[in-house]
Amino acid sequence: MTSLSRPLPVIAIDGPAGAGKSTVASRLAQRLGFVLVDTGALYRGVAWAAREAGIAWSDEAALGPFTAALKLEFRRVSSDPPRLFIDGQDRAESIRTPEISLGASEVSKHPSVRQGLLELQRQLGRAGGVVLEGRDIGTVVFPDAELKVFLTAAPEARAGRRVSDLAERGIMADLGQTLAEISLRDSRDATRSVAPLRAASDAVTVDTTHLDIDSVVEQLAQLARSKGA
Repeated sequence: MTSLSRPLPVIAIDGPAGAGKSTVASRLAQRLGFVLVDTGALYRGVAWAAREAGIAWSDEAALGPFTAALKLEFRRVSSDPPRLFIDGQDRAESIRTPEISLGASEVSKHPSVRQGLLELQRQLGRAGGVVLEGRDIGTVVFPDAELKVFLTAAPEARAGRRVSDLAERGIMADLGQTLAEISLRDSRDATRSVAPLRAASDAVTVDTTHLDIDSVVEQLAQLARSKGA
């Protein structure tokens, strides 16, 4: 059953980089007619904006107030998934580079950054009828989500997917280097002191290593319907 305060469920999708969260979440939201909230894009946005402002990703004292002052919002452009706007400018493409991916992992370690984005994420999803994807949605942002999913896959499969995704955007990446970057991010995300990457105790774990996107979306759609979607 859904929460008494929400007519439709909150669907929380967590998992490591390259497990397919963004694609699965986007297609699932479209399938169910739900709103998509890409929380990882928010951390990428902070990393990108901090770099543009000359603020080191390790400088928590500066990043806290900087994050609080940023205007981060999602806007729909045509029929595409919502795009991230930072201080009124479309930065959806700028935040999707390997460097900013690592930067997102760096800034997300800081409690002040996470706190600065926590309430925004909750505002975006509080009414239900949303799919949120990230790394701590089911454990921290919406521990009361009606459906929690943890997507995972073998590191080699995730690296291959990331290289293919970048190639589609005209960015060439080395598979070995990408695998090393994913392994580094896995370690950072799993060992950080604040909201480490882990599956919620009541999450459904789905290994996507040998599954195609359509199969995963179908599986999650069935789960979502059982929760009132």
